Amino acid sequence: MGVLAVATPVAVTAGAAQAATTPGSSTPEKIPTGVLASSLQGASAFGTTPASTPEQVSFILKERGKYQLESAITSGLSSYDSVDEFAAQYGQSPAVIQALTSYLAKFGIKTSVYPGNVDVSATGTAGEFDAALSCLQDDYHVPAQAGTDGQEIPAQTVYSATKEPEMPYGIGQYVLAILGLTNYAPFSSHAVHASTAVTATSSSAVSDNLPSNFASRYGLSALYKSADGAGETVGIVTLAAVDPGAPQYFWSKIAKVPSTGRTLTVDNVDGGPGKPSDASGTGETDLDLEQSGSLAYGANVIDYQAPNSDPGFIDAFFSAASSDIADTVSTSWGESETVVAASVAAGQETNAYEAAFDEAFLELADQGQSVFAAAGDAGAYDASDDLGSTNLSVDTPADSPYLTAAGGTTLPWSGKLTGSKGTAKVSVKSQRAWGWDYLWKAIATTTGVSYASAATSAVVGGGGGFSSVEPEPSYQTLVSGTSNYHGVQYLTPTDYESVVKGTDFTEPTSWSVTSTPPLVSGGGSGRAVPDLSADADPYTGYLLYEPSGTTVLEGDWGGTSFIAPQLNGSTAVIDSYLGHRVGLLNPSLYALAAGPDSPVTPLNTAGTSNDNIFYTGNPGELYNEATGLGVPNLTKLAVDLAGQ
Repeated sequence: MGVLAVATPVAVTAGAAQAATTPGSSTPEKIPTGVLASSLQGASAFGTTPASTPEQVSFILKERGKYQLESAITSGLSSYDSVDEFAAQYGQSPAVIQALTSYLAKFGIKTSVYPGNVDVSATGTAGEFDAALSCLQDDYHVPAQAGTDGQEIPAQTVYSATKEPEMPYGIGQYVLAILGLTNYAPFSSHAVHASTAVTATSSSAVSDNLPSNFASRYGLSALYKSADGAGETVGIVTLAAVDPGAPQYFWSKIAKVPSTGRTLTVDNVDGGPGKPSDASGTGETDLDLEQSGSLAYGANVIDYQAPNSDPGFIDAFFSAASSDIADTVSTSWGESETVVAASVAAGQETNAYEAAFDEAFLELADQGQSVFAAAGDAGAYDASDDLGSTNLSVDTPADSPYLTAAGGTTLPWSGKLTGSKGTAKVSVKSQRAWGWDYLWKAIATTTGVSYASAATSAVVGGGGGFSSVEPEPSYQTLVSGTSNYHGVQYLTPTDYESVVKGTDFTEPTSWSVTSTPPLVSGGGSGRAVPDLSADADPYTGYLLYEPSGTTVLEGDWGGTSFIAPQLNGSTAVIDSYLGHRVGLLNPSLYALAAGPDSPVTPLNTAGTSNDNIFYTGNPGELYNEATGLGVPNLTKLAVDLAGQ
């Protein structure tokens, strides 16, 4: 994935501090804020945010009947609702919507209600929001912070609330989360490229694969005889602008699939993310559209591109849900659960962070719209990318039970690495979980660094593990391996310390390293990630066409960023083959995997030849936390779905 940080939203669990008797409708209720700029390393305030500063804030309301909705969706729906039907059954009542919008209007704040009656988008000024929410915002200089895969989140000048906002209880009790009282954007966008410290020479692998290679490898090609995505629409949710014309050029000139007779629509959510640039993550948007549109070459495509902000990200999902045009949707942006937990510990938000995004995914699923999310590129240690923590962690939103999480593998290849100190052979004998531990010895040899240094500098692989937030969904109980694990203990977390300024939120920040890891085993709880996997290793990777990049057309690209849009496009083809939407794929997928003739092949060898830097295969079981259910045969999946 472009393993990418998502800014922490302001969130509220209404009534959490409720007294023994119900407060009056006008009783002030505090609402915890999201990321406070003052909590960031080196941040310094330089004055009150000018009252005239324009701001966009999203009020996410609690869905009604949510428990029943969650249960129905994880069990598998036999029919889908329209947007109006969803709003009537699960959205907030018109009376609640009217109360909120009228209250905000008293302060000059304008609102727009998404049709599902869950997301209320508000525009106003800092002064108006301060007055409406009884809070105060200051301006901050925030220096560069650690980002994903060693990249930096650039220095920013931002506004941020300085204390918890308040709303009257009569309204606040229906509010799940408020997003946008800070414009700090800790998103870093990138797919994973082969290491620049060494040069790989392969005698067997191709690292400039096209979508057609994916289609052949994972059994989609046979489906093209009867379906190509015609009549379907693919949606991409992203936080950077597309290079105009890049997807169409890639489709026709590079992938050599039809690019006429269908549309590519750009939906600039909340005003859009600004101009295309490599630094902002345009490469991510380009590749998502290139891959999904090439595989579903008969489908229309919508690019839901939003500002790099809290409300932008969630509004993009609600835009896809509200329009109900995209039959299948994917995103390749996220952050570790540990970042969210750190913000909770700092008193900046509650677990409503994940609940807010889950509400968007629930609406999409209820309407039959499939959703795919990249599981991450730091293997089992997702938080090492964005928080610098060395604990086991998975990525959000890929941890949501209401979407399909896309993991990564490495294809067989052999060759050599060449560095400043010489060369070393590399060999991968069969498709395995993506984890760059197979390169550590060669990196150490060819660059002259210690094995431990090579290891800790390349903690790269397909995201996977157990969620500490989301519960295990009912569909995962159908298969073995979702509540236990085997692991290879290359890295042992050490040096526990506070990782959030001004809090006692303690996590490990270093590792001890061994080149002869023991095989360990144990049990886990919570939603297991990922669901499906496919080739994501840059050394067996793909071409990326990005006109705004340093190199316009380049191979050696990978990451689970590729897998989410590939599964997205593939599902549009399956939809067109079936003649209807498949919706959330997971209930059917896990049921089929538990059957006598599964459309998914597990990668279940246990040990260092098949791991994501910790989790490895569960021999004799159907699932493991390194690759999920395994790799799909997509045509067989389509045929099996038709027979259900």
